Amino acid sequence: MQDAIVRPGGAETITAKANREVVLLADRGKISITHSRYGPGERGPDPHVHREHTDAFYVLAGELTFKLGPTGEPTRVTAGAFVAVPPKVVHSFANESSAEAKFLNFHCPDGGFAAYMRDLRDGGDASFDSFDPPADGGGPAADAIVSGPGEGERLASRNRVALLKAAEPDLCFGEWELDGPFDGPDLHHHDAEVDSFYVLEGELAITVDGSVREASLDTLASIPPGVQHSFAHTGPGRARFLNLHTPDGGFADYLRRVSD
Repeated sequence: MQDAIVRPGGAETITAKANREVVLLADRGKISITHSRYGPGERGPDPHVHREHTDAFYVLAGELTFKLGPTGEPTRVTAGAFVAVPPKVVHSFANESSAEAKFLNFHCPDGGFAAYMRDLRDGGDASFDSFDPPADGGGPAADAIVSGPGEGERLASRNRVALLKAAEPDLCFGEWELDGPFDGPDLHHHDAEVDSFYVLEGELAITVDGSVREASLDTLASIPPGVQHSFAHTGPGRARFLNLHTPDGGFADYLRRVSD
């Protein structure tokens, strides 16, 4: 089984080129997560549509330009932005800037994406839930979520602030900030959801199956259903991280209830 904690440099390499690097951080069935570096002018896939899963992105550095919906109007987003494209909405993306871009890509559920990426690397011919734009143009661009840096539903409690950027059936996506020590929840598990954390700043202490593991900058923790886990921030400084529940499984409503 894939390790729950993936540290920088420990991910599975998919592409390693001068102008593009892609690594697979998680392959969990309910979600696959990749980290990509695109050089200036590097383009992603042609316009396409997914029929049964959400394709989401978080920009870590630089900027990306998305083309969404039937007309493909360009939408430029910068570091700290989140974009989620639901099923049936046509989309493509590229780094049209003169600087490097780094981003996370989430397929929720995986929809065969991880196997497809491995086949591209290894010369196979796998397909996944991805199709040419439909004749009717697909769903409107307005169905996509575009949440800029610092945007989202603000949910605060004590020294914890969570910006809820998406609460969709396929995923709940939040950007969290902890100011000082934070005990986190009691040990728990989820029956059907993968609980994922990606550290943007500082450190988290993540407990998985009774073992406490430190997660620092650019570390991913993805905990499968049924596995006992918790997290905490023990230091006096600040920690920032992304938290995803895939599928949502009611987590967004729970977070609202336990916030001020």
